[in-house]
Amino acid sequence: MSTLGDAEFVIIGGGAVGCGVAHALAKAGKTDVLVLEREYDVGRATTSQGAGLAGQLRSSVDRTRLAMHSVRTFAELEKDPEARPEWHPVGSIRVAETPERVEEFSRLERVAREAGLDVARIGNDEARRLWPAMSFARAKAVLWCPTDGYMNPTSVAKSYEHDCRRRGVRFAVSTAVEKVVVKGSRIEGIETSRGPVRCRYLVNAAGAHAYHVAQLAGLELPILPVRHEYFVTVRVPGVHPGLPCFRIPDATLYGRPSGDGVLLGGWEPASLRTRPDEYALGSRPPEVETDRAVLAGFESSFAPYLSIAGPAAASGVEYRRVGKGWPTFTPDGRFILGESSRVKGFVMAGGCNAHGISGSAGIGKLLVESLFDEKPSAYVRSLSPDRFTEARWDWTTAARSAQRVYETYYAIESC
Repeated sequence: MSTLGDAEFVIIGGGAVGCGVAHALAKAGKTDVLVLEREYDVGRATTSQGAGLAGQLRSSVDRTRLAMHSVRTFAELEKDPEARPEWHPVGSIRVAETPERVEEFSRLERVAREAGLDVARIGNDEARRLWPAMSFARAKAVLWCPTDGYMNPTSVAKSYEHDCRRRGVRFAVSTAVEKVVVKGSRIEGIETSRGPVRCRYLVNAAGAHAYHVAQLAGLELPILPVRHEYFVTVRVPGVHPGLPCFRIPDATLYGRPSGDGVLLGGWEPASLRTRPDEYALGSRPPEVETDRAVLAGFESSFAPYLSIAGPAAASGVEYRRVGKGWPTFTPDGRFILGESSRVKGFVMAGGCNAHGISGSAGIGKLLVESLFDEKPSAYVRSLSPDRFTEARWDWTTAARSAQRVYETYYAIESC
């Protein structure tokens, strides 16, 4: 016998995406929602590995507006004194080192204007005023977005949870999904470590286990975990929490203040991935071993902008913390979002391509649109899981394509 009860919506995965979907459903009036999380609390798996930057400027209007919705949601949740996402609206700077990147900035500015996002080209002197400790000698152009910022990823999930509970959403932690029940090509429910649950919609927001949950419903989806790492330094002179986030795409770097230290990460040109069929639903993805050579490469690339070596400079940067994990990527770099036409009631919210936390509220908004709008947008339709289940693909090609999405994260897109 189940101790959970039934629900119209069951969401598998209590990370930022799963909680963001629950929040969007509840705001849309769908409050018969049950969120299941295998860990002891929400936000403890992939979400806890995130760096916490929220940048809104993207290469398309649709993606930009999705990110803008998330930032507005973070700002709204921050008003609740009981469970804040620890949102810091410090803005962000994006630095171009090459003429080609400067041209890209012009295209991004046009996207921002169409989306209604406040972005401005600023001079190097203004950039130094915003980040006094940083050198901009290499900068050929700097873009400033005053409404960007950063948050605490785990606090984002907890903030969603807090607001959802007030709206009637239920949460069950330390609860594992064991089976998906499908009858007549439609979801009927699931079996869990705490008994069966009947539902009308089953939302797969299981992160690095999204592939396994889809398999339980009879669907094969190319959701590839790719290694990602960043580090947080000890104290760096001149650094404080109010400084903007930064992105230096020509050096494949991003970062932000983290207390009095710097959080610095980047995108590896030769990535490391794991196949999801190489580990089971009931286990964890392989442990990510800290790759000191990769982190040293980030440090070296960032050195022309700021020396982040601590007192023990001879041994390189002193790490306060190393963040590492397996964010999931897809072969075409787009989310997998929406209801399957092959298994009705089975809804995907995965393959987030490193935008899961920062895009969580926007992903929830699009999922609601995909389910309940009579005519969802072309963008929403393009995210459907059907693009993989109704077409032929192979794992070798899909895995390499997903890796390339990671490796070319900051690549300049052709016009």
